[in-house]
Amino acid sequence: MRTVLTALLAFAAGLLLMQWLPSHAAPPSIAGTTVAAAGSVASSSSSADDGEDSEGDANWPQQAPTPEQVLYSQPKMLQDELAKLGPRVPGKPNLYLVAFAGDGSQDVFRNEAEYAAKLFRQRFGASAHALVLENNPASLSTHPIAGWNNLEAALTGLSKVMQPDDILMLYVTTHGSDDHELLVDMDPLPLDQIGAQDLAEILKEHPFKWKVVVVNACYSGGFIPPLSTSGTLVLTSARTDRSSFGCGTESDLTYFGHAFLVDALNRTDNFVDAFAQAKTEIAQWEQHDKLTPSEPQSYVGDGIEGELDAWRKGVVPGASVPFMPAPPAPASTAANP
Repeated sequence: MRTVLTALLAFAAGLLLMQWLPSHAAPPSIAGTTVAAAGSVASSSSSADDGEDSEGDANWPQQAPTPEQVLYSQPKMLQDELAKLGPRVPGKPNLYLVAFAGDGSQDVFRNEAEYAAKLFRQRFGASAHALVLENNPASLSTHPIAGWNNLEAALTGLSKVMQPDDILMLYVTTHGSDDHELLVDMDPLPLDQIGAQDLAEILKEHPFKWKVVVVNACYSGGFIPPLSTSGTLVLTSARTDRSSFGCGTESDLTYFGHAFLVDALNRTDNFVDAFAQAKTEIAQWEQHDKLTPSEPQSYVGDGIEGELDAWRKGVVPGASVPFMPAPPAPASTAANP
């Protein structure tokens, strides 16, 4: 059930956004660390709904704003991020990336979202724009949180900027459940989970003809059926009944994030080719670690490859972008400042 607090937040975000107008290679886990499934979780809800508020507060970072301050800062933070996108390059398709890191308990997802944004901005030039939504104790004051409301508000904001021939790219990285639900969590904030059909409905409500949706989570192949529409490329890190790997407190990137973003997209600007390269590399890593193959899946909708070709014609890829993990989160305390 959508809470009253998040409903008020969504209303405030809508008011602000209506006023806004545009102005303008082996993975680390193989070498001696424990390999963890990149997101096999049971269906979950936020701790605020489970009566675990006191435990969530105890894990809240000492130097961060309070949970209430974080929630009420979201409309302004999101407005600021939209304003930083930079001017659209006229006369050709532009690509707009939304990187969504859902689980705030592990830095691996934050690392992946922030690196994806850095990679697209630096390697693919002025026609590639990026916005990050992430849950992490270290970035509560620097990035809008990753949640259902912020995702909808970000897409609404982008719809005011993007032209009909532009491409939306949504890159989601988090844990996933076997009933195809994404973990969205930043305890003790009351954040709703997002299922496969939910994500399809969120995208359907916004007027984007051309879309690339990447879901990096366990069992993410289950997102393909509801997302399989004309003009859409869907890439997932696992098939519908399989885990993907590489998350955990000792990991800097998931297997899929490492293979697709760092290795493949630093060699090619073709997302379909990059996915094929990543799929081969991941299979080799899983065989090395004696893991059940994750078998990443894809769907190519009518017309999307031609539209991506048109975007690439205006791109001169820059140099490879090295990956560096983000600084660790600050210490937590039971007492908020």
